[in-house]
Parts: sequence; C-alpha cells; structure tokens
Amino acid sequence: MNCGAALAGACLCLAIPPRMFTRLVERGKAVAKPAGKDAKRVAARQAQQASRMRASRSAAHGQAVRAVPPMPRRSGRAGRVVYDLGGSEELPGRKVRGERDGPIDDAAANDAFENTGIALDFLREVFARNSIDGRGAAIVSAVHYSFEFRNAFWNGERMIYGDGDESIGNFAANLDIVAHELCHGVSQYLIPGGLGVERVPVAEREFKEQRFRLEGQGGALNESFCDVMASLVKQWHAGQDVREADWLIGRRVLGRGVGRAVRSLRSPGNERVTWEGDQQMRSMDQYFEGCEVHDASGIPNRAFYRAALKIGGRAWLKAGPIWFEAYDGLDRRAQFADFARATIGVARRRYGEGSVEHEAVVSAWRTVKVG
Repeated sequence: MNCGAALAGACLCLAIPPRMFTRLVERGKAVAKPAGKDAKRVAARQAQQASRMRASRSAAHGQAVRAVPPMPRRSGRAGRVVYDLGGSEELPGRKVRGERDGPIDDAAANDAFENTGIALDFLREVFARNSIDGRGAAIVSAVHYSFEFRNAFWNGERMIYGDGDESIGNFAANLDIVAHELCHGVSQYLIPGGLGVERVPVAEREFKEQRFRLEGQGGALNESFCDVMASLVKQWHAGQDVREADWLIGRRVLGRGVGRAVRSLRSPGNERVTWEGDQQMRSMDQYFEGCEVHDASGIPNRAFYRAALKIGGRAWLKAGPIWFEAYDGLDRRAQFADFARATIGVARRRYGEGSVEHEAVVSAWRTVKVG
C-alpha cells in the first residue's frame, strides 16, 4: 500500500511541530548528514512532507470513526503489532513483533511495542478505557519509516516512526512522544468531527490536497489534551507526584545543541528548558487569532499544570480524570472558555463547590487569564 494514498484519508499528527523544523532549517541544524546546502534542502523537503501529512490528518478528523478502516478488536487487553518498513514508505511493511513474540534485535521495534503497551495500560487502569476507541482496537505500529525521517505520527489507523538522526530522533524510545501521538487516536474517537478542524478556502491552500487544517483555540485544545495525557502516562509509569515530575514532553528527542525538550507544561515557551525559538504561550495575554496551534496549546497546558500542582499528589488520580471527562464532553467547536467551564463543572460535581479540587481548577484558568 502506498503511504501517500494511505495518508490521504488519515488523521495525522506529527511529534515535531512545524516551527521547530523551520527554526532548525534556518540554523542549518535539521540534519547532520549531508552537510551545508544539501542538509538544508533535505530538511526543507522533510518539513514540507510533514506539512502535507499534517493537512491529511485534519482532512480525516471529520470522518475519522467511519473513514478509517476498522482495526481488529479483541476481548480483554488491546493487541499490539509492530511492522518494519526498512526505510520504505510503503505500508504495512514486514511484521516483526506481536503479542505472543518476545523482544527482537531491533531497539525501535521493541521500544514502540513496550511504550505502546504502557500507554494502553494507563488508559485501561486510570480511565477504564479499552484502547483508543474504548472497544479494544489493536494498535499497529510501523518503524523505520523513510530515510532519516525526523518525525513520528499517528495517521488515523497506525503509529509510524521515522529514525531521525543526530539532531532529532529516538521517537519510539520516548514514552511521552508515543503516548502523545496515540492520544490523538483517543481524541479522534472522543470528538467526532475533530476538535479545531476547519476547512481551508481554496485561495488559502498551500497545495492541492490541503482541504482542512487544525487551527484556533479548538486546535490548540486538541494538541494540549494529548500533551496532558502524555505527561500523565510518563508520571504514572514512573510513580511520580506533581512535584517530582519534570512536566517536559520529548526530553530525549532533541540532540546536542538543538534543545532539551519539545515542550514544557510547567513553563511554556521557556527556551532554557525547551529549545531556541519556542514560542509556546503562557496566558491569553499572548494569544492572537491565526497563531500556530502548538504555540497556543501552552495556555491550557499551563492551566492543567497549575491545577494539578494545587491539588497535589499524583496528577492522574484527580486532575487527570477531571480533564479527561471534561474533554470527552466537548463538541468540535469548543474554545478555551468552553473547556474551562467544563473542567470547573466536572471538578464541582466530583468534589463539591469550594473544594480544594474545584478551587484549584478555577484558580488555574484565572492564572492563564481564560475567563
């Protein structure tokens, strides 16, 4: 199956945001080999490829539940299957590991298999959710996509991982990156139509296939939900409380001289803990219409961090369920204020008016100036 054809109807989200690619191309650090102008050409081509993939994922969001070929389902724990693409872009690839198989001589395949299992266990044990669709959908992963492809993504029916290089890589080895992308699959089933998915006018399309895009506050909430869940998966697996956690996404993805992490929920846009050029927003004072959704996602990200910090303890026990239940109740047109009201309402119903949990959520949204 041709990957391009598969992606045309897919719900795609890529681990590395577009601004980071642009910044790395400008600095000439997006690739280690080849050097010089060739490196910039390769990086620019991959950035464009990522842009096309991102457009494809948006196009599928609106029909995701019906349009995506049904994945095999099983009773009990969701199954996992890993394929090796061997540098190709032709799906599905060669099957290398399934539920009945032990580890193989391929670190990326083993990492994808194990980290997917951790994320699925988290969904089941914390939210009583059987896989991404709630009905036990098996999760298919494909490793070694293309040549030195510096990204990882959920394409609406499977996880796909590039190998990257010395500058950006180790995607399957990063539990929070795996969990973030997998949770775009969860979002795909929670909110039919796609939160923040908008049709692109013909005059504004960058290329012919670009019919939809993720934008606005809804798009930022879509990205933020996956960041929050990814951070919770990492904290749950490590047994960390809110003060022990680093609240970083993709801490081991970026190479030397590129940055420390892809995003920070505790301190969005803090280049000292993320990467030079990070423009994630901390509050509505910085928000403007038309901004990049990964930048604006810093606002609800920080709100969650502040709520979890004030509630205390382990974030997946109270703050996480509040966020998950509220997100599940949104429609595809929801804005920051809608989500703020929803989380406050859930906290009130669960813990009571004026409770520590309720006041923590109210205070968190005030901190980021969402009315």
